[in-house]
Amino acid sequence: MSALEIVYASAPTDSMLLYTLEVSAPGVTPVRIVQGYEDRMLGVDGQLVLFEAAAVELSLPSRNASGQQTLRFGIAGANDRIRPIVDAMLESGQMVTLTSRTYLASDITAPAERPYVMTVLSGQFENGTFVAEASYYDLLNTAWPRERYTAETAPGIQWL
Repeated sequence: MSALEIVYASAPTDSMLLYTLEVSAPGVTPVRIVQGYEDRMLGVDGQLVLFEAAAVELSLPSRNASGQQTLRFGIAGANDRIRPIVDAMLESGQMVTLTSRTYLASDITAPAERPYVMTVLSGQFENGTFVAEASYYDLLNTAWPRERYTAETAPGIQWL
């Protein structure tokens, strides 16, 4: 049984969960947020990096058969930190990703479980709070079969 499973099962008083979010886009320095009141140095890819403290809200997806797994995040007081990333995304059309990690306070060198990487579908600023919708994987709009035969991948097809 992993340490995270023990914390989920028994909720020991000496162990605390740290929930983090990372908002990033190509060519822009990522913004790393930890839920709480104090900034923390946490491990990402073998290095300790600074996560800034903020109030984070999370709304899980509804349980239905729609095929969409859209999560809604809210980060309070994030105007000056996240707005440059959103502006860069809008200007360049780059994809913005949101990475969610869970750490144990007793082991800050690496996340306690694998990070969840999501694509930000929309984002807006409401009264000093950045509200974003992110999705794991768009199953409904995935092509099948995945490999498409086009003139670039199969040059002989242009004469059919």
